[in-house]
Amino acid sequence: MRRFTRFSPKKRIRFIVACLCILLIFPSWGVSQGEPESKQGPQVKTGWSPFVRGGYVYQPNSDIDTGGSFGVNRFFIEGGATYMPDYRRSLSVAIGYGYDDYGFSGSTGFGALSPWGNIQNIRLSVPMRYSFNRNWTVIAVPTLRATAESGANFSDGLTGGGFAGFSYRVSNRLSIGPGFGILTQIEDSPSLFPVLLINWKITDRLRLETGRGLGATQGPGLVLGWKASEKWSLLLGGRYERLRFRLDDTGVAPEGVGEDRSFPLYGGATYRFNKNFQASLLIGVELAGDLRLESVDGVDITDSTYDPAPFGGLSFSYNF
Repeated sequence: MRRFTRFSPKKRIRFIVACLCILLIFPSWGVSQGEPESKQGPQVKTGWSPFVRGGYVYQPNSDIDTGGSFGVNRFFIEGGATYMPDYRRSLSVAIGYGYDDYGFSGSTGFGALSPWGNIQNIRLSVPMRYSFNRNWTVIAVPTLRATAESGANFSDGLTGGGFAGFSYRVSNRLSIGPGFGILTQIEDSPSLFPVLLINWKITDRLRLETGRGLGATQGPGLVLGWKASEKWSLLLGGRYERLRFRLDDTGVAPEGVGEDRSFPLYGGATYRFNKNFQASLLIGVELAGDLRLESVDGVDITDSTYDPAPFGGLSFSYNF
């Protein structure tokens, strides 16, 4: 068992602010998409562009290795706006809300504990992008999150950080570069992870790019997309998910910590209704799933892996 020092609320907030300040040094999100260029640069829409996006995912019951089973209904919605004064720079502000409804069953093991129920997540992010010239682009996505079970204090589930990096335009078809992410964790050491920033137009219809995470994801993944027609696109993607949250004071671990960690792989089809609105149908499987229950001080109480868990859902995005 591991014991982690529990930061006081003041120390936790100071650490999060320090992480955000570090990331804000790097202006933001988006690798060049290879738009048609004029002598002044790519022709893009300038000014403010509001957006909304969201999704729903259903994960049916999967067996837990120590006993019992569980399933999840996940919902997330996010709204915000992007300001682009010119093709070199962009700044976005996004506020999102997520709701994960867990259901446990069984007479033994992890399922019998029924350690948590409804998990809520509120997230504020400020994606930024700055292109020094036609070849070099720097991005940063600072974020502040609060994740807690219904009935728990959101201030006890406060975390923050983000990721930053740069991309280099190798050609009209390829931009690539490294990045890194840092996110504080509830009653645990900060999580550090690499990020690959890539936009590779392999053919006129096939593209590999850094995908946007939805909800309380650890960071962006990779998406391979194929443009089947003007309206339809097919995609394959994957990323790392780590949902860690504060528990309420009435369960088997009062004010403790829960964690659900996995590697989801998914495929889907996207239909573009018009230039502003698109919707996607997604199906996939959660691999290497792991559930963990910890005390209020971050000491392990029990943990268990779970079987590959299928899931399916819908997502949408609308740019005004």
